[in-house]
Amino acid sequence: MTHAFLVDYRKRSTTAGQEVSVPVTVVEVPPLKILAARLYARGPYGLRVVAEAWAHDAAPSLERRIPEHPASSAEELARFGQASAEEVRLVARTQPELVTGVPSKTPTLFEVRVAGEKFDERRAFAVQQLGQELSVDKVTREGEFVDIVGVTKGFGFQGHIQRWGVKLQPRKNSKHRRMIGTLGPHNPSFVTYRIPQAGQQGYHRRTQFNLRVLKVVRDPKTDPLTPAGGFPHYGEVRSACVVLHGSIPGPAKRLVRFRAPIRSRVASVEKVDVRYLSTRSKQGA
Repeated sequence: MTHAFLVDYRKRSTTAGQEVSVPVTVVEVPPLKILAARLYARGPYGLRVVAEAWAHDAAPSLERRIPEHPASSAEELARFGQASAEEVRLVARTQPELVTGVPSKTPTLFEVRVAGEKFDERRAFAVQQLGQELSVDKVTREGEFVDIVGVTKGFGFQGHIQRWGVKLQPRKNSKHRRMIGTLGPHNPSFVTYRIPQAGQQGYHRRTQFNLRVLKVVRDPKTDPLTPAGGFPHYGEVRSACVVLHGSIPGPAKRLVRFRAPIRSRVASVEKVDVRYLSTRSKQGA
């Protein structure tokens, strides 16, 4: 994270139209590689795959995740074009070799639903994307909102005080101080979920709604964003990246997913007037 000076675009804000300092998050977004397209039909046991088409990908890093898959033949593509289904999805993979701040060399595979009104158009679009790269330009642009799906920082097994922030017991309390006073009444004779207790803290899947895209940088070499000395616990940003207004869940090197906003009620602006983006050292140098 860093900070930026921009003209406040929030119309109901007390500083609307004025230059304000806001916290921003720089997220590196190298393009995704499309491996396959799948058709799903709904049956008595839910969705099932009825046809799929694959593109050949000989990347050595992909063999860490799945065996090498040959490209679909003409017969398989014809079967894919004639199958009847309800849903079209793309199988995409990440390209960790393009990111220097992440130590993992194994790509992550996941499916992306193709939306649209006509099924034939969605299927034709999926076939066109086989073997292609999906860049951030095709997902969002400056001024729009996005939802971020990620996994929060994990803190392991923690006690009552750390996990829920309840008060310490008095000094003269018997047996325990870092403990709640009671588990509940005698009747009903069970412990409800509302009682703060020890357990897992963090490492939970969370969704951050409605984050504004302030800037999209396609080449950090021409428009550098990395602060002096690099980002703490990450390093330098060397591939395409986006600048978001606010924070996102998870530590610096954890994978997050972008998606179209599902709760957005604010109209997007064409472009946010970013006056200054700080690249000063975050290490006190």
